[in-house]
Amino acid sequence: MSRETPWSAEVPVPRPGRARLWWEIAIVLGLSLGASAVYAIVNIIDLATRPTPLRDQTAQVNPSQSSREVFDFVYQFLGNFFPLFAVALVIFLLWRPTQTGFQRVGLDFTRFGRDLGGGGLLLLVIGIPGILFYALTRLIGVTVTVEASPLDTHWWTIPILVFAAVRAALQEEVIIVGYLFTRLRQLGWGKWTIIISAAVLRGSYHLYQGYGPFIGNAVMGIVFGWCYTRWGRVMPLVIAHAVIDIVSFVGYPLAVAWWPGIFG
Repeated sequence: MSRETPWSAEVPVPRPGRARLWWEIAIVLGLSLGASAVYAIVNIIDLATRPTPLRDQTAQVNPSQSSREVFDFVYQFLGNFFPLFAVALVIFLLWRPTQTGFQRVGLDFTRFGRDLGGGGLLLLVIGIPGILFYALTRLIGVTVTVEASPLDTHWWTIPILVFAAVRAALQEEVIIVGYLFTRLRQLGWGKWTIIISAAVLRGSYHLYQGYGPFIGNAVMGIVFGWCYTRWGRVMPLVIAHAVIDIVSFVGYPLAVAWWPGIFG
């Protein structure tokens, strides 16, 4: 039996208070990744009903926002900055008089060495197989071509891509894992019901890239969710997710150049 974690110690709220939690969850998801999931579902329906096969269609990640460099930078920075307010919101909502929201989900540096080790383990378990799985789904035609930003566009391109990776890691792991797991636990949901539900949600907002990324991210969600229930901390998940996205955002243009038949 695993030791008790802050997550497993959450006590279900009385039934009269559950309606408020459901409304809170709906508002948080509607302002963040729930909206992204709806747009992605609509987008995959659009792509799948076109005469062009999925493998011959494209999805842009971190595209240019303006032909003028200064405004491209400003738009890209703001586009990654403002979603962090949803992360701040859930940290605020989870705050208690005796425990900060950061402590409640394990987003701090009190165990950074162990968190770094856990993040490295997840990187090996998820990152490398994930790249191979993406390549496989491209070959069988169920994933669109992902167009990443070229690395030589501007001097600030790589820093912005790194910022985008950190933003995505914080947004997904803090909201979908730290916040949602806590609230669903308080609503009386079981561990595996929470893990599977959150994993499906995680996969759904990646559907704009095709069916392969939906499956891959759902599997990632199951692994990350199980680890959170064991460790009670999102920091290792954030570390692993950020590194995976940095490698994807920065390394993808190189992969396209080296293996155009698979990634191009």
